[in-house]
Amino acid sequence: MDRIDAMKVFVAALDEGSLAGASRKTGRSAAAVSRAIAFLEAHVGVPLLHRTTRSIKLSEAGERYAIACRKLLLELEEADRNAAGERSVPRGTLTITATVFSGVEILRPVVDAFMDEFPTVNVRLHLLERPVNLVEEGMDLALRITHLADSTLVAHPIGEVRRVIVASPRYLATHPRIAEPADLGKQQIVAMAHMGMDSWSFPPLEGSSVSRSVSFTPRLVVNNIRAAIESAVDGHGVTRLLSYHVAPEIRAGKLQVLLADAEPPPLPVNIVSPYGRLSVPKVRAFVDFALPRLRSRFACLAKDASFVPDTAIQPPRGRVSAE
Repeated sequence: MDRIDAMKVFVAALDEGSLAGASRKTGRSAAAVSRAIAFLEAHVGVPLLHRTTRSIKLSEAGERYAIACRKLLLELEEADRNAAGERSVPRGTLTITATVFSGVEILRPVVDAFMDEFPTVNVRLHLLERPVNLVEEGMDLALRITHLADSTLVAHPIGEVRRVIVASPRYLATHPRIAEPADLGKQQIVAMAHMGMDSWSFPPLEGSSVSRSVSFTPRLVVNNIRAAIESAVDGHGVTRLLSYHVAPEIRAGKLQVLLADAEPPPLPVNIVSPYGRLSVPKVRAFVDFALPRLRSRFACLAKDASFVPDTAIQPPRGRVSAE
């Protein structure tokens, strides 16, 4: 059996999450898929997968081997294109990753427009709430909203976002005024599971090097951004999110930014790619197509998130909820 061909089956099984998925993707029988995996395991001399009736899981050796397989297959794909003289023709499958909210709200419309423009390119859009190693997991590009520490990636700047404290006018009208971070301890907090469940940090005061932290007992904890937004809009508490999450609600007057002078420094937004991937036509085409559109989108969101309506409510200090 051809080892490269068996590697393709192995990677397909990982991408699909099962041997049956690999069978459907590659157009092979279940027996042929099993033989390809067994061939690789016999070649390397160790098990690569732990199999159950419904799923597969990489062994420790399989994790290392999968990284090498993905890298080799990507290099072979690029070599084939170069040899065929197709460097200028975008084609094939483009793999992109982002978080769920940014992927659905920001990236998906750009991907749809890109596919309309480039009918020979297919896209796999992986929306994941976890760190993704682009090289190890065979991804071409990622939308990242964070400070970048990985020097193996090429960054294409898009803009920046703020971490904002927001509440609805209805909530602010019936609860104590929030004039400084310490006031949050008296509020109903809608907390995001991954953005501080029992405390929020703030930059140091002028003349100090010690960051401030405000502890609280959240009234509601959610692990979904849209749920936090809707609860805040409905007047059920104060929440902290990224500015692009709530820009439309701020612009519409449904939410109001609080403690703007105590916000942490903004977070950069980038499209990132592994070194060397920009030489692949489909990757280069998407970057060239997406960057101006994403920059325009984030510029509009930044403007909306800074909007202060003329009717912004400033409730008197000391007014408390009747609830």
